[in-house]
Order: sequence, then C-alpha cells, then structure tokens
Amino acid sequence: MINVIGLGYIGLPTALMLATHGVEVIGTDYNRELIATLNAGKTTFKEKGLDELFCAALKSGIRFNTEYQVTDTYIISVPTPYDKFSKKVDASYIVAAVKSVLDICPKGATIIIESTVSPGTIDKYIRPVIKSNGFIIGEDINLVHAPERIIPGNMVYELLHNNRTIGADDREIGEKIKKIYASFCQGEIVVTDIRTAEMTKVVENTYRAVNIAFANELAKICRQASMNVYEIIKICNMHPRVNILQPGPGVGGHCISVDPWFLVGDYPSLAKVIDESMKTNDAMPDFVLNRIYDIMKKNKMTDIKRIGLYGLTYKENVDDMRESPTLQLLETQERHLAEPLKVYDPFIEHDVVKNQYHELDKFLADVDLVVIMVKHNEIRQNMDKLKGKLVLDCQNICELPGVYHI
Repeated sequence: MINVIGLGYIGLPTALMLATHGVEVIGTDYNRELIATLNAGKTTFKEKGLDELFCAALKSGIRFNTEYQVTDTYIISVPTPYDKFSKKVDASYIVAAVKSVLDICPKGATIIIESTVSPGTIDKYIRPVIKSNGFIIGEDINLVHAPERIIPGNMVYELLHNNRTIGADDREIGEKIKKIYASFCQGEIVVTDIRTAEMTKVVENTYRAVNIAFANELAKICRQASMNVYEIIKICNMHPRVNILQPGPGVGGHCISVDPWFLVGDYPSLAKVIDESMKTNDAMPDFVLNRIYDIMKKNKMTDIKRIGLYGLTYKENVDDMRESPTLQLLETQERHLAEPLKVYDPFIEHDVVKNQYHELDKFLADVDLVVIMVKHNEIRQNMDKLKGKLVLDCQNICELPGVYHI
C-alpha cells in the first residue's frame, strides 16, 4: 500500500493514477473539508480528464482520510513555497510531513518526496530530521526524490506520457520505486542520485523562465522600436536551432514563477542571468498597466474609464490562480488607475477580487477596454463579441482590426 500525503494539484492526480493501475492507495491530507469533498465523490479542482480518473480510482478502491497510514511506502506531495525576500525554499511543510511519517512508519519504509525543492534541500532539512528521530538512513528509512513534471490543464495526459526522474541514495531502491511509477508512466524513467534529481527539476523550469524573459524583453524593445515582436519571433523560430517562447502579461503558477528563485536564493552571486530574468517576468504586470494607461491617453481618457481584465487564472482553461499575473496586476493598479478594474474569468465561480463578474456578456457590456490576460477557449470562441471594443491582447489571439498588443 502507498500512502500519498498532500492531495492538491499534484498529489491527488498521482494518487488517482496509481489507484487505477493496480496499486493500493490511501490519500491523506490535513484539510478535513478537502477529505470530506473527496469522500463525497467530488473532485476539488477542475482539470481535463480528472473526474473520469477519479471515478475509476474510486472503483479501484482508493480511500481518503486525514490520518497517516502504517505502510512501507509514502509519497509526500505538499507545498514548497519560497520566501520572497531571501528567495529560499520554505521546507516546513515537507519537514512536518516527514516527522508525521516517522511517528508511525515501520522500519525499512521508503519516503518519496515529489514536492519540488531547491538543490540540497533534502540534505539540509530532511536528513537531519530523520537522523534526529533516531533513524538510520538506508537501513531504517530509504529516501527518494521523484519530482513531479506535470502542468495544470494537461495533468492526466502528462502523468501518463512525460518522462520522469527518480533520485535515490541506493540504486536498488531507485529501481524499486521506478517500478511503482512504471505502473502508469509510459515515458522514460531515469534513476539518478537525489541532488541531481533536485537540480534537474529546478533547471527545467528555470530554462523556460529565462526563455520567457527573453521574449518579454524583446516585446519591450519592439514596443519602443514600433516593431511587431510576434512576427519577429515567428521568423526567428524558423531557424532549426531557435525556439523563442511567446511574451505575455507575466508568469504564474507554482513552477516557472517560483522554482528559479530557489537557485537565486541559494547562489545569489552566481545566478545573475536567472535573477534578471525573473525580475523581467515579475515586471510584466506593471508593463501591462502602463500599456493600459497609454491606450487610455490615445483614446481620450475621459471616454475610456471602464477597463476589464479577462482572465484570473495563471494559464488557460484551468482554475489555478497561483501566482496569477492578473492578481499581481490588481495589487498595483491603484498606482496607475483611479477607476477600479473589472474582472471576469469563466473558471472562477466564486468572488475572489472586487468587481468580479460571472457572465461574459455582462462583463463585456460594462467595459470599454478589454484586456485579454488569459487565452481561455471561451474568449477564442467569442471574438465577435469584442467588436466595437478597444482590445489590449496580451496573448496574441485576437485578429480583429485595431487590436493593441503588449
């Protein structure tokens, strides 16, 4: 039996996938409301294919509760936030979970940490906890790091098809855990050491963050030079060795907007390019606000007072708002605009910000300038409703004449 600890965006799909592939699973989370929802037969967030996977897992016998289980294998998938001042990882959730496991686990149990951590976190925070509780690592407890590699919006598919990394102190233990993930993972599974596994996950997200920052910087340069950044990137990407990502209103989620800071926090004198890249990405919501202000001036501010932000989530077609550029923009809007911004997102059913709408038509009726922050399918399918509006398209999806871009 496997006890999956932490049933959020990563832990729940992992638990469900294991359960539907012949593994006995009990999911544990301290959040009693979350557990009650799952036991009532409902999922706790929206994700393509998740409800179907959940139903299949229930038929396979998956169970959920708030208590840690006595078993030989644990998967820990709890949050790993970072301190926004020091840029270092906050390992407190993982440490707490490991301590709880140590209270009840039998000798020889394996603890698999799926949570993304900065390189060296397990050495610095987890090993000392295990040793201080009287356990010998490699004899009483086996440690493994198997970082998740999935993205909201496509979790179920990526759990099945993405390659994975298993980091372990002992090769034999690594191969044993590899077989567990191979029960459902069709991608290649590489077994390595723990520090390498920690670093590779962070580096993957850092690479993308730096690439996005380059695109965002290009957008600013092209804006000043009155050039089309999207056409330039399209032409450059025709070269077989060039793959520039697209600029946007900012970077959100709990991976690309967070993981690179781990390297900055741990290696401040070395991670210069990463540091500047993250600052560039973090500055994009303010850049969008300035673009809104420029558009208002060009179109007579007295006539353009009602500004609407389309999209609250950090990416399209999900309900995940973690580190959302729209939320970042709203935090600083008072510095730029006296008139409160109106907001709408089809995936956010409850009020989370002021002036939030829950119907597209009502939202559009009450705004003069629509700022497309997120490229949900809904807005792609309703472009005709934007006719007659000023549009600032931060995602380059609107082909109506006269559209503004970042």
